[in-house]
Amino acid sequence: MWATQGFNLAIFGRPNDSEELGYDDRISDTHMQDVRSAVEWVKKRTNTPIWIMGTSRGTVSTAATLINIQDQQIAGGVVTSSVVEYKYKGALPRQELKKIFVPMLVYHHERDSCHACRPYEVPGIISGLKNRATKKLMMASGGANPTGNPCEGNHWHGFIGMEQQAVIDISTWIKKPTAD
Repeated sequence: MWATQGFNLAIFGRPNDSEELGYDDRISDTHMQDVRSAVEWVKKRTNTPIWIMGTSRGTVSTAATLINIQDQQIAGGVVTSSVVEYKYKGALPRQELKKIFVPMLVYHHERDSCHACRPYEVPGIISGLKNRATKKLMMASGGANPTGNPCEGNHWHGFIGMEQQAVIDISTWIKKPTAD
């Protein structure tokens, strides 16, 4: 779906030297070194702008990356189904979002029922982005037929039944970032 919008995509997950990539791990120096290596790998292959994007626990990594890795080729960030539950170390409201200086899109489903990603807490992310004039909150409302764990992809948390629309919404904004 991303390719149809004109994007290349580099995806990376849990490092092979770790059993898990928990909340603490995602804000650690070790993880930031791994992310920096991935960014450098991408930079060797393209001169195009790089956007850092994460979903759910990946939003913890995305925010930490944008706070800790300052690189001229990083053009912006996107967080979807963001972790906002304050009890989790690395939850976006616990990070120093004021240190993010690139455009930011916060994309969330208004019916997300994951305990760590409650929609009513998501506007706090935008409030925390104090030094970013170009920031936008988009609350999605489409989709259909959620099933299973509310914190996984087949539920509102994963934009079930509206995946293509989510990609279009996010892609459109990345191509021309505007503020709320």
